[in-house]
Amino acid sequence: MQYDIKDKRLGKEGAKLIEWAAQDMPVLLQIRERFRKEKPLKGLRVGACLHVTVETANLMITLKEGGASVALCASNPLSSQDEAAAGLVVEHGIPVFAISGEDRKTFFKHIEAVVATKPDITMDDGADLVSTIHKDHPKLLSTMLGSTEETTTGVIRLRAMAKDGALKIPVVAVNDAKTKNLFDNRYGTGQSTLEAIIRATDMLVAGRTFVIAGYGWCGKGLAMRARGMGANIIVTEVDAVKALEAAMDGFRVMTMEEAAPLGDLFCTVTGDIDVIRGEHFKVMKDGAFVCNAGHFDVEISIKDLARLGGVPKRVRENVDEYRIGKKRVYLLSEGRLVNLAAAEGHPASVMDMSFSTQALAAEWLALSAVEGLALEPKVYEVSDEIEETVASLKLASMGIEIDDLTPEQKKYLQSWQHGT
Repeated sequence: MQYDIKDKRLGKEGAKLIEWAAQDMPVLLQIRERFRKEKPLKGLRVGACLHVTVETANLMITLKEGGASVALCASNPLSSQDEAAAGLVVEHGIPVFAISGEDRKTFFKHIEAVVATKPDITMDDGADLVSTIHKDHPKLLSTMLGSTEETTTGVIRLRAMAKDGALKIPVVAVNDAKTKNLFDNRYGTGQSTLEAIIRATDMLVAGRTFVIAGYGWCGKGLAMRARGMGANIIVTEVDAVKALEAAMDGFRVMTMEEAAPLGDLFCTVTGDIDVIRGEHFKVMKDGAFVCNAGHFDVEISIKDLARLGGVPKRVRENVDEYRIGKKRVYLLSEGRLVNLAAAEGHPASVMDMSFSTQALAAEWLALSAVEGLALEPKVYEVSDEIEETVASLKLASMGIEIDDLTPEQKKYLQSWQHGT
């Protein structure tokens, strides 16, 4: 078995951490048990480019129990947990190509290692794996069943590919599932981003002016959690509806130009490039902190920051100081995904739903092939059946019961004849 990890000796510790996370992933464990019996992925090769965490490890184990041959690489150079990677290799015999802090060359070498397994199904955080196959290995596409994508950034890229006619396989937008974006993005990103900021800086959030760029589900969750800790929130947006929603939720809304001199702490969660640029750095307060919780390290213009501030000084782990004149601007985690680079990412109980949806989406692609369904090369939404399954299992694991519609209620909802 080929693999490339930091240290196999971390395997036993990794296995313990993987098992610890599994305790808080009851839905995925139920799916794993069914997969073990039914083997819906038997004979298939699954290549995954995801954040290599203990939660992801539990997804990989579930896919293997379903009969798949699995290979995993990192979707971000700073997000890998070396213990999780070693635990998968040593204790579960799953090839992993991921080392925390790997350079750009190694990052893409690891993607190529997964491509070399000739996957039938791919899983992505950010579409790097599937786009690499499209650009550099197009011959593989003719035998692929499809892919799944778990990030807003990746779905944006894939929809752009589909619009241009460049997408050649079906892709399931796991990111857009209600049990993913309503919970993972809102509660997971909200909590883990704040945890990362506090770990990296040891700052008191209360009383700080916190500028959040983007008011999608991740931005909403971060704003909600930061307000709960006493921060004064400013939201910047380019979408009028989302900006209006932020204002109606009680937050100050303004342009980044207006917000830049006011903020003590800035976080981007937009999925777009150059959200914070040179003109913003120039007017920031002395001691302002800047970080990113979007998937790629493009939302903060590192080029502009380096041009203005020169070579940074590492003042704490995950904190670089740039001097702009007499002012200091602090960049967290090199502008990369801060909640995974400076902390441990989302709690397992949130990833339970996202990764259960991932597993069931892979099963849907496999069963579609078995049933002879010719899926078009486009981006598909997660089915209502999968959504209902994941939500129902999660409620049951929490000991929560909900009502059922009576026959009369069903009839009423299906009728147009009942009026006032």
